[in-house]
Amino acid sequence: MRVLIVEDEIPVSHWISSKLQSNGHTCKLSDNGAQALALIQNEVFDVVVLDNMLPEMTGIEVLNNLQNTPHPPVLILSANDQTSDRILGLKSGADDYLGKPFDFTELLLRLERLYHRSQKITSQHTTQIGSVNIDVEQQKVTRNGKNVLLTSKEFKLLQVLLEHRGKTVTRNMLLERVWGYNFDPQTNILDVHLSKLRNKLNSNEDAEPLIRTIRSKGYSLG
Repeated sequence: MRVLIVEDEIPVSHWISSKLQSNGHTCKLSDNGAQALALIQNEVFDVVVLDNMLPEMTGIEVLNNLQNTPHPPVLILSANDQTSDRILGLKSGADDYLGKPFDFTELLLRLERLYHRSQKITSQHTTQIGSVNIDVEQQKVTRNGKNVLLTSKEFKLLQVLLEHRGKTVTRNMLLERVWGYNFDPQTNILDVHLSKLRNKLNSNEDAEPLIRTIRSKGYSLG
């Protein structure tokens, strides 16, 4: 998972990040609500750990600004742990709520469940992008009604890009999700597979390529 940790107590955020990384996940840290909102809107994360009491914008205000827009699942992690706090957080759009102090193993399990639940929801949809139809559940791709045969790695690349359609997915994230967290980021294996995937998906009639390169940042689908 790629996790955004929004927490203004720096020792706490670094401790959570260290523990998550030791379990094979990658993290980005933010210490205020306004910055967190911008990160969620412009970058790709699988899950968000969100404190409520934050500078500039509270966690609840962040959630209110995210309503009716696509965003990753959010777990509120807060010392405000009364029943009324939990109800307000969940009504504002949080997917889960965990009070402080907390056990890291429980936090990890909750985050992994949120992540797998969001992946399951994504896999239930068939998506049409131009002349290309993508059925994640059946792992089937067609272009103009004709089957496009993809290798398992090519399909996984397409699936990760589809999960974050319209957003820039970094090279590191693609390598982590498709080949594993310890894969050498300097390898050209990603370029080779993306080139083959693009050749299979694009047709001469397409005005723009299905997979776009975002210079110095990564790649975007659609």
